[in-house]
Formats: sequence, structure tokens, C-alpha cells
Amino acid sequence: MPAGAPRVFVSHLAGVAVFDPNGDQVGRVRDLVAMLRLAGRPPRVLGLVVEVVGRRRIFLPMTRVTGVESGQVISTGVINMRRFEQRPTETLVLGELLDRRVRLVETGEEVTVLDVAMGQLPARREWEIDKVHVRRGKSGALRRRGESLTVEWSAVTGFSLEEHGQGAENLLATFERLRPADLANVLHHLSAKRRGEVAAALDDDRLADVLEELPDDDQVEILGKLKEERAADVLEAMDPDDAADLLSELPEEDKERLLALMRPRDAADMRRLMSYEEGSAGGLMTTEPIVLRPDATVADALARVRIQDLTPALAAQVYVCRPPDETPTGRYLGTIHFQRLLRDPPFTLVASIVDTDLPPLPPDTPLPVVASHLAVYNLLAAPVVDESGSLLGAVTVDDVLDHLLPSDWRERELHTGVTMPGAADGR
Repeated sequence: MPAGAPRVFVSHLAGVAVFDPNGDQVGRVRDLVAMLRLAGRPPRVLGLVVEVVGRRRIFLPMTRVTGVESGQVISTGVINMRRFEQRPTETLVLGELLDRRVRLVETGEEVTVLDVAMGQLPARREWEIDKVHVRRGKSGALRRRGESLTVEWSAVTGFSLEEHGQGAENLLATFERLRPADLANVLHHLSAKRRGEVAAALDDDRLADVLEELPDDDQVEILGKLKEERAADVLEAMDPDDAADLLSELPEEDKERLLALMRPRDAADMRRLMSYEEGSAGGLMTTEPIVLRPDATVADALARVRIQDLTPALAAQVYVCRPPDETPTGRYLGTIHFQRLLRDPPFTLVASIVDTDLPPLPPDTPLPVVASHLAVYNLLAAPVVDESGSLLGAVTVDDVLDHLLPSDWRERELHTGVTMPGAADGR
């Protein structure tokens, strides 16, 4: 963990209030969810268990936490209110790690865990548990008299997963650093039973990324083995265009059941995308590009571009529109390319540097014309605008390539074990 990186002792988070961006309280932190890893590597903090109204406990992913400071947690405001259910690969930090007896690696001495500290990785929303506060001496009524000290996670043993065994958690720990396309390759070659076990153990965001890299048959098989509520959660975590493609492969009854379980906003996006002709700009686009109002600044734009979850193609430009900010937006005003954002002072209004010469694409634009448009203007993505002038979404070059390549290109890649250019986006 680099010097100066944010670090928080998790016991200080117990009972802390969670707020949305508007300052309204969502609930209170009751625990943290982590995934232990092999070889003494620091566990990754997956998210928070938050108690909301009615004493319901929900899961808030760390990717949706924008701040942990001053005795409060700030979220993005996008929270799934379904009840939290712990998975086999997950560990509750307050409930299962504290007061645990472990050993110091250097001396073999048994110590008691009083607290652990998590730190945020630089330029990312990921957090790791990298410090352990322990007390020497036997546990019991007089335990406070022992000496306490804070050590690195790797300096203690008794936490990490065993190196042996065939549980899904061990396979996940082994392949944790793989890119989604490479993990998809692993899943594709597993037995159907094993593939289902591993998919069930992946967190929603990770499984969503992997599903996007799998052939259609594998996607349908895996989604069909999940509980319907979880399947809806995973679809919400996928890129909207990929989720719509997957939904279109399902029987009509299954598709409608899953849409009914999704958040209304996400379900509406799915229905809108599926209403367009396959292979058209509307059918290819994502409904979640970066949208800014004309009074936003370059600093605002750069902050949005830095969001880790964005693909490189979507982060390459922002679209300036009149309110509302979500697609379909108000009147589309133009595009600003990332390089232009780097050339202007942070206080510059985006309205003053917007590119109004680049023609947008109508939603019924056929695939060959979309591909030619990206090639002619050297673009990674292009805006899709309807007849009323509203921005509907953006078509990215990776989605165009998906449809230009042979229909079985993913199968060929996965069977050969070679990752073709453009298959992994680094998310």
C-alpha cells in the first residue's frame, strides 16, 4: 500500500451512517464483506453490509462507495435493496475475523485479533485489508493486559485459504487476477457442474464482466443456474447492451420474469435496447455513456472519465446535453474528446469546448455504416441521437467488432486459449 493511501480500521466503521450523494441517510454499517486469498495476500474488501429501514440488511459494493471519512460513508446513491446473503467465498470481517486466534509468522506466537485496517488502492475503488492489530497473551478476562501491536497482513497466519482442496473459493483465489476474458476461458473449459459452482461463487460485478466475454450458449447456461433474483442482479451489473443481447436469447417467459425483478430504470433500458433492430446503432449502443450538462466544467468531466468501471472506449469522450442527464437526455449539444479535456484549464465550461461538427448516428443506422463512421472519424465511440435530438446512448468500437467478427469467434478464441486483440478490456 503506497504511503499516504487512505486507511481505515474497520471497528471504527461499525454503526457508521451511510449517506447518498444528496446527504440523505440510507442506513448504518453492520459489517464488511471480504474475500480471503491464497499465499498470504491481503483480502479484497467486496463491500459493506448496511442495515436499512425495517432492520433489513443489504449489500453495498465498494465500487459504489465514494467516500469513507469523518465518521460517515458516502455512496453513489445506486443501491440494491435486496436482502444480503453471504456466499461461500465471502468472510464477514467484524463477525468472523475479530477476536480470532492467529499466529505471528516470525515467532509462531499465538495472538488475538483486535482489529484490522483496510486501505484503498491508488487510483481505484478497490480496498484491501492490509494491517492487523493484535494482542499478545492468552484470551480471557485479563486479555487487555497483553501488549498490542499492528503488523502487516502477511505477518500473521491463520486467516488465509488452505492451499489444498477443491472448493470453488480456491479456484477463484487462484484465478483472481485474470482478466474477464481469460477467466471466461477457464470457465468455458470446466465441466458444466464445476462451471456452475464457480459462477455461483463469483460476486455480481465479476460474474457480469465474465459473462460478457463468454459465448451465448455458456451465458444462457450459467444464467439459468442462478436464482432468479441473483440473475436479475447480474444482468443489472452487465453493460446494458450485453445484458439486452443475453435477454434476447432467453424464452419469452424467462425474459419477462427477469425484467420484472430488475430495477424499473434498468428494465426500461433493456426493453428499449431490445426494441431496436439487431445490428443497428440502437441495438449496438450502451445506454450509459458519460453525459454532462453545458454548465459542467472540465474538472467535472475528468472526474467522470476517471471512474474505474468505464471501458476505455466509453472514457474516450463525454457528451454534452440539456437535462435530463440520463438517456434519453434533453437536447444533444455535442461531444468532447478526452484529449481536448487535457488541453483546457479545469475551470473551463464544457459548453465552450464542445465539438458540434461531428455528426451523431440515428438509432436505425446499419452496422456497416456504423463501422465506417468510426473508421472515417477515428473514433472509439459515437453518439446515437433520435429525431427529437435526444441522446439515446453511444456505440463503442468493441461492440462493433463483436458483430463484425464471425458469430463463433468467441468459441474459436476459447478453444485455442489465445486472447484475440480487443477481447479483454482490462476491467
